[in-house]
Formats: sequence, structure tokens, C-alpha cells
Amino acid sequence: MNQKTFFTTKKDIVRKIHIIDAKDKILGRLATEISILLQGKNKVYYSHSVDCGDTVKVINADKIKLSGNKEQQKFYFTHSGYLGNEKFIPYLKMKEKHPEKILFLAVKGMLPKNKLRAKMLKRLKIISGGKA
Repeated sequence: MNQKTFFTTKKDIVRKIHIIDAKDKILGRLATEISILLQGKNKVYYSHSVDCGDTVKVINADKIKLSGNKEQQKFYFTHSGYLGNEKFIPYLKMKEKHPEKILFLAVKGMLPKNKLRAKMLKRLKIISGGKA
């Protein structure tokens, strides 16, 4: 049992920049791909307690697709905390006003709910148009 144990530290982390074109891609499948890159699960030295993920830039977020009838059925829910102040925003309305927010919320829901999630989301850049 003469094995060395390896603990990931900040000096071991090498970050890359990934540019992803979201044109004609399905929302859920793209969000899982992005969340894996943000967490660093594709790296050999992945550790759940260290933020070792990469930077991800997504272009053409307004051209993303959904499968099935989700474009008509999907709603986004917000609540201010006051009684009766809940809002249901349809997917098509959200796509017109804030197409970046659709992908952001999908990725946010797939990341771990801990203190590292905010750091991971800072490395996610979403652009509606085609220019990176």
C-alpha cells in the first residue's frame, strides 16, 4: 500500500474556454453538457469540493429548441414571497424577452446546490446573437 493520494488544489487546476453553438440543439441535452464542463467532471482531477471546471461561452441561445409540445406547455414560475404574488411566464414569452435566461435557469438547476454553484455560474456566458 505505497500509493500516493492526490488531492486537487488551486494550483493543479487548468481552465479552458469552450465555445458552444446552441443553434438547433435541445435545451436539456445542451444544459447537461454545459453543467458537466462547468463542474469539471470531464477532468481526471475532478473533486466535488473544489471548483475545477472550465469557462463556457454559448452563442445563438435564441435558436435553441425543445422536444415535443413543450413550447406550448412549459411555464416558468416566480414568486416574490408575498401572498398571491406568483407569476407563471410561458416559454414563448420568455424566449421573446430573455432567451439567455432559459438556458441559464436550465443549467442552474443541474448544478449542485452548494456554495460552489455561484462560482460556476459566473464562468457561464450566454449570448443571444452569433458573435462570441
